[in-house]
This record gives sequence, structure tokens and C-alpha cells, in this order.
Amino acid sequence: MKAMVLNNICDIRNNKIPLSLQDVPKPVPANNEILVKVTACGICHTELDEIEGRTPPPAFPVIPGHQVVGKVDQNGRDANRFKYGDRVGIAWIFSACGKCNFCQNNNENLCPDFRATGRDTNGGYAEYMTVPEDFAYKIPDIFSDTQAAPLLCAGAIGYRSLALTGMTNGLKLGLTGFGASAHLVLMMTRHKYPDSKIFVFARSEKERAFAIELGSEWAGSTEEIPPENLDCIIDTTPAWKPVVEAMKHLVPGGRLVINAIRKEERDKEYLLRIDYPDHLWMEKEIKSVANVARRDVSEFIQLASEIPIIPEIEEYALDEANKALIEIKERKIRGAKVLKIA
Repeated sequence: MKAMVLNNICDIRNNKIPLSLQDVPKPVPANNEILVKVTACGICHTELDEIEGRTPPPAFPVIPGHQVVGKVDQNGRDANRFKYGDRVGIAWIFSACGKCNFCQNNNENLCPDFRATGRDTNGGYAEYMTVPEDFAYKIPDIFSDTQAAPLLCAGAIGYRSLALTGMTNGLKLGLTGFGASAHLVLMMTRHKYPDSKIFVFARSEKERAFAIELGSEWAGSTEEIPPENLDCIIDTTPAWKPVVEAMKHLVPGGRLVINAIRKEERDKEYLLRIDYPDHLWMEKEIKSVANVARRDVSEFIQLASEIPIIPEIEEYALDEANKALIEIKERKIRGAKVLKIA
């Protein structure tokens, strides 16, 4: 089968082809697994974190991709949740132990044996992949394959981030960074909390215009001062500057949720600019999001189908994965980027 393969850590700015198109053996499902013929795979900033070593794979080579949609092609001996031809999705959470305290309390995203799709095991930048059947999700008919793919990570992690803000109807929400996840959070918030205002901070003028187009109350640059202070803010950027800038705009008791698996080192000096009275005083909080649990994925897919949330997407062929990753690195983003796999 064809797959885009990561063979080693590299700096994507200097190595414009971090992934190589290869012929690799078609995987065989284990007893509790299903074999999925992949039709679409979303492209996530986390793939950059893997390629550049901020969250490196434990072994090479590896096939990235964790927003996967496809059809069941074969069942392992003990797998019976799905039948041949069923359309399923696969998310960042590939497996967890199921036995620890975190797993037993619906926090399997914190499991010490958490395994990530496309990092700890091969993912969806390929024509086929396997997954434990309990970590696959039925995809509602309302979505095309490429529309469904971003919901599995960008949407699910946005759903978890919004829940962690403590958001209720009427509160003011800020979004700093406006890529795949943030644009879905905006759509979700407008539906769930119709009396709330949404304020967007983004570097790109195109991203700011897109935010207004989707219903943001206001959109400005990272350094701009919004017309009102905000009850909660979700940061979806790879940088530290937006975090430090955003903390100044929280109301007393406000919370900033960081929706990023790692932060880049390039602007770490901004942390030295944190001023206690401006940024943290008055019981302001910073909270991180770690991975997703299966419940986040399944609940968000259901919510997205009811609203419905149809993500804005840009499609690429499998062999164009490097091009799409470079565009994400260069912040050439409108919605979500998706590989369409024949």
C-alpha cells in the first residue's frame, strides 16, 4: 500500500519534504482490531510537533495521521462491533489501559499507557490502517469523508477545551489563533451559548476576516485590546506570545485554556514578561488540555451532526501531505486541511 512515512526528526523549515511516499506492507488486524481502508485523513499541527521533535514518535519509521475516516475492510477474530463496509473514524486516542484510576473515571486521556494514533502507532497518511475496535467511531451520514475527518481531532479537542473553560450562556469567550480547531469552537459556541459574544485574536488578516464571517463579535491581532474583557479564552497557537497577551484580557476569576500538545521554543522569552498584577492577580487561571478521551470524540460527533457543524476544508492528495504541512507551518490556513485518499 502507499503511505507517507516519517523516517526521522527534522526541521520542516530547512527540510521541505519531511515525509516520503513509500510502498509499505498492508497491515493485518490483531484479534480485537479492525482493518480500515482509509478515504480521508485530516492534517493537524500536532504532526508538525512530531516531525520537529516536540512530541517525537518512540520509534521510526512511522506513518502520521490521527483524523482518519474510512471503511471497515476486515475484522480481527474477536472484533464484532462493526461489519464490513461500515464507515468509521479514528482519533488521536488509539488505546489506553482501561484499568488505571484515570481510565476508570472517564479520564483515559491521562492514562500512563495512553497511545496516540500516528505517533505511537501507524496512522492515517496511508491507504490502510488498523485500530482496536473500541477506539473507532461510527460516522453520521450527514458528513462526507473529508468533512468528518477534522471533527475527530480539531473538533473533539475543541469540544474538550470549551468544556474546560467553564463556559456558560452569556459569558464572553476569546479565541487566540484561528485555525482548524478554533473555527469549529466558534461554530459550536454560537449554537450552545447563543447569548455569548466571541472575540478572536489572529495574526493573519484573512483569519480575522474568516472569524467575522463565521459570527465573531470582534477580531483583532494578537496584541490588540478587545472592546471588553473576557470570561475565558482558548489558545490554539504553537507560541507563547498569544498566551501572555491573552492573560491581560481576562476578567477576575477568568480562565485561559491552552489547546496545544507542545509549545515551540522560538518565543519562550515571552514567559519572562509575565507580570503578576496584569496577568495572574485576581484568581486568573491557566489550564492545559491533554489529549482527548473517547467520550469527547463520540459526544462531539453527535453534537456536530445535530447542529450541524460542517467544517471548512481544503483537500489535498496523499502525496501532497508535505505541501499541506508546510502551509500550516507558514500559517496559510483557512479551516482544516484534509488528505483525500483514493
